[in-house]
Amino acid sequence: MNGFAGHVGVLFLVAAVCALVTVHLLAVRRTAGSSLTAAVVLTLAVAAIPAVRGRPPHFVAGVALTAGGVVAVVRATGRSRRHRSARRSALADYEAGTAAVPLFAALAERDRLAAELHDVAAHRLTGIVVSAGAALRLADRERTGDALRHAGEAGREAVRELERLTGLDATAAGFAEVDALAAAHAVDYRRTVDKAPASSAEATYRVVREALTNAARYADGATVRVRIEPTDDRDKAVRAGGDRLFVVTVTDDGGTAVEPGLGTGRGLAGLAATVTATGGTFRAGPVGPVGQGGREGWSVRASLPAATVLPLRRRPAWRGTTALDYALVALAIALSLGASLLSADVPAPFGGLLPALVTVVVSGLHAVPLAWRSRAPGRALAAVLSALLLWWACDRTGWTQPPVSDVFLVYGWVELTLVHSVGVRLPWRRGLFAPLAVAAVGGLALASGSGITGSRTAAWAVLAGVLALPALAVWSWGRRTARRHERLGAADARRRVLLDGDADAAASAQRLLFATGLRDTALRHTRAVVAAAEERDLRAVREEARAGLTALRDVLSGLRAGDADDDAPPPTVSGITALAARHGAVVRYVGARRPLPAAVEVFAYRTASALMAVGATLTVRTLPDGVEVSGPVPAVPAVERRLRALADVAGGTLSTTDHGAVHVWLPQAFPWRSE
Repeated sequence: MNGFAGHVGVLFLVAAVCALVTVHLLAVRRTAGSSLTAAVVLTLAVAAIPAVRGRPPHFVAGVALTAGGVVAVVRATGRSRRHRSARRSALADYEAGTAAVPLFAALAERDRLAAELHDVAAHRLTGIVVSAGAALRLADRERTGDALRHAGEAGREAVRELERLTGLDATAAGFAEVDALAAAHAVDYRRTVDKAPASSAEATYRVVREALTNAARYADGATVRVRIEPTDDRDKAVRAGGDRLFVVTVTDDGGTAVEPGLGTGRGLAGLAATVTATGGTFRAGPVGPVGQGGREGWSVRASLPAATVLPLRRRPAWRGTTALDYALVALAIALSLGASLLSADVPAPFGGLLPALVTVVVSGLHAVPLAWRSRAPGRALAAVLSALLLWWACDRTGWTQPPVSDVFLVYGWVELTLVHSVGVRLPWRRGLFAPLAVAAVGGLALASGSGITGSRTAAWAVLAGVLALPALAVWSWGRRTARRHERLGAADARRRVLLDGDADAAASAQRLLFATGLRDTALRHTRAVVAAAEERDLRAVREEARAGLTALRDVLSGLRAGDADDDAPPPTVSGITALAARHGAVVRYVGARRPLPAAVEVFAYRTASALMAVGATLTVRTLPDGVEVSGPVPAVPAVERRLRALADVAGGTLSTTDHGAVHVWLPQAFPWRSE
């Protein structure tokens, strides 16, 4: 019979080990929900065995608590391994992809210069051609004088703007520039929006400038109206991401195309991309009856964000980077309350209501602060030591069992765990108190034991000195860990500086190439416009301005011809823009751009890659505690599963809205040092 019982015990032990290994593997290879379900099922199965065998309820509860603590730690270690593996993979991709950063920095600079070239110089030269052509047709001396004066002023502005394009500054325009632009064109103008994000204000300027340029080209003599107003109820359908919108509209009532063939063919498409990238919507088309010149009226309408709310996401405790902290809480409770309940009879501390209540409360106070290990280790250690002192006080009055000396001997690992975290995350001047405080309080707890004879003060001094040695060793271990991470962080920062330098050099080379192309073409013709205006040769003004526009089209065509279609974009947040262009999608960036950990950049890039679809608009929000990538809900279930797995390995979350959008939040890891 004993042999059979022994075999049953061995089989039970093997089954328990296999179950724990299964939970660990699920935590490593599957998402948090799968491993959590397995952990709960295993805990309930273990607790059901003594319940079926008729053991007392307190014993069943003890088994459940102990098993739950062990399973929680096994699952948490598996989750940590999953996060570390994903981070190593992301870092490998980052290192492999950084070689493409300079190339795509040059391409991004090229696109910026092309947009500026179209929006700035083309706008000035178009105005010169239109005014000069009208004056030549009318052959009016006053109109000719006005056209020459305008050509001189606009030509000099165009020269300055073309020269600025090859420099380092790219000053964003705002509402003040919009006001000045509307005044210069003498249009019917009203603006009732005072504040907006910089990207929205700049997009407003570009929309108004392009619309006024097109009106000058194709609607001579038309009445042009410009309105910048808050959105009304009819625009609720286009609101996205909780942003409030305002509307920019530019309309004309039709006119005459005085100078055909002046356009570059990029204006409206470029505006649509600019507006969509800021999170708005854009449309343009004919409206109203045919005007006097035989052309229908035209309307340009852009809805742009007036304000953006950047929410602060909370890390999920049960599946994020803090899962191990909460697992340690479960283990501490399991080893204290759970072990006390594993008795054939009701344990002494639970023999009455008051002792049971005090023991449960003090045990919880000693365990729960482990949940703050990663965020506030100093406060957590202070709370644990306060709970230990409270236990010592209750022990002196006889309210709790077991005695505080036994508690510290068995559960002192809680204090040492927090001492290590203090060493990792706090500066040494603030963190040195931790091992000394643990030694002092722990020595007091041990000196109160029943086995101490003689002077308890002397015993406390000796025991505190002995405890100081392991406490200082654990704290030093934490300090070494912190220094190692600081060295890795410094090395990463140095790599980023070098990479940024390479990217800046590539962008500078692109500007030099751009300047070379402008110097002998559009810039030369623009300077010739100014010279012709000073010589009062209006016909030469018009011809040089038209030649300048033709040169601009040639430069833009040359810029578009250099795409690197065979090269993969770098797996960074900035690389999402190039990735979107290849998929026919649009990406908008919200929030202050700042350097993110390399792994987070790669996770964001992978998430955006999974969300890419033709015509889709993705939003990348830089939040105070991480980055959020959102877009339309994928139509293919496998893509959504991939997104959920990406969020899981990054310690983030995936959520969907009723409007058919999916949000993937990727947290930035806790800093190694607290502020």
